[in-house]
Amino acid sequence: MFRYLLCSFALVLLYPTAIDLYLVGLPQIALDLNASESQLHMAFSIYLAGMAATMLFAGKLADAIGRKPIAVVGAAIFLLASLLGGSAENSQTFFIARFIQGIGAGSCYVTAFAILRDTLDDQRRAKVLSMLNGITCIIPVIAPVIGHLIMLKFPWPSLFTTMAGMGLLVCILSIFILKESKPHQPVTFNKKEHKHSTAGKERPQESFFETFFISRLIITAIGVTTILTYVNVSPMLIMGTMDFSRAEYSSIMALTALVSMLASFSAPFALSLFKQRTLMFSAQLLFALAAAVLGFSDLFEFSNSLKLTGFGLLCAGFSIGFGVAMSQALGPFSLRAGMASSVLGIAQVCSSGFYIWLMGLLGVSALHMLIIILAVGGIISLALIQLINSPIRSNLNEEIASTP
Repeated sequence: MFRYLLCSFALVLLYPTAIDLYLVGLPQIALDLNASESQLHMAFSIYLAGMAATMLFAGKLADAIGRKPIAVVGAAIFLLASLLGGSAENSQTFFIARFIQGIGAGSCYVTAFAILRDTLDDQRRAKVLSMLNGITCIIPVIAPVIGHLIMLKFPWPSLFTTMAGMGLLVCILSIFILKESKPHQPVTFNKKEHKHSTAGKERPQESFFETFFISRLIITAIGVTTILTYVNVSPMLIMGTMDFSRAEYSSIMALTALVSMLASFSAPFALSLFKQRTLMFSAQLLFALAAAVLGFSDLFEFSNSLKLTGFGLLCAGFSIGFGVAMSQALGPFSLRAGMASSVLGIAQVCSSGFYIWLMGLLGVSALHMLIIILAVGGIISLALIQLINSPIRSNLNEEIASTP
């Protein structure tokens, strides 16, 4: 089991590292490539576009030929793209490298979630995904610091050499440590479900049009949109509206990342005491509370400390609820876990990009952009959690009720 966890964590970490590690080198990259920093910020969207473009195909292939080949190829693509990015002599080549990096990272990302679905039961998967989310939250803090230390001695291409090294490490882990986890038959970890399914009833088809999956897809997409909106508008809010310095901004982001990490690592212990539904409700209530705090601080012009409290509530809500919602979304799928991971990833990336683009097009301020997604998204998610329960639990209740 340890080998699957190690490889899954390594596969997922390529995605945030490629976002955060090179940011410290943007001024020097812009100078060397004769491009503006604003132009190079497009590399973030291009990277996400590469991820979204490949996720569906990667998930389908992972279900068809196995998890291990896709993990190896994805890590190899990431490695080569990182080397290309480090050797780029103009912005066009740099953008191409970033797009291809997204292809590699997207392949690894969906494969990791498919592996976790293959190897863990529902409760353990929720705990592991919460811990994985906590580790992911560390990257935005650690990666810029590592990047800064690297650039004290070496030029900016060394940042991409470091990414290539990570890709090589993940590739080696995938080749020599990772074992194929793709099931040949539907896998269930629920004894009651197995008992009923073998009593003459056919197992439900693994459809992406079931209301339960769609509800969890919407909840996870709203969660990712919320946290990415916060990351996107935080410089404007903290250094612009709130008038903090760049050093203070870094400290604030580190503190909110710490809140996310602590909430994520506490979620597995909370799952031992409370139901998954309780944690999901708690996460949405934290989102609603964050919206209220930020709204009141804006309306009555309270001190900046109240806004910072809202940011902390936002990060805690995402960290508590996201792992559980992702686990529930993947739960109904065993033979199509790769495709399920792909559909979830695409929905999360596309909804985030569309919301941020739409709010920018409408001229909505940074703070109001954050309040809207917190309030509206929280209400929608609470309604979905209340109205749509796990199909396995519903089916069992119906069968138990009908038993003479």
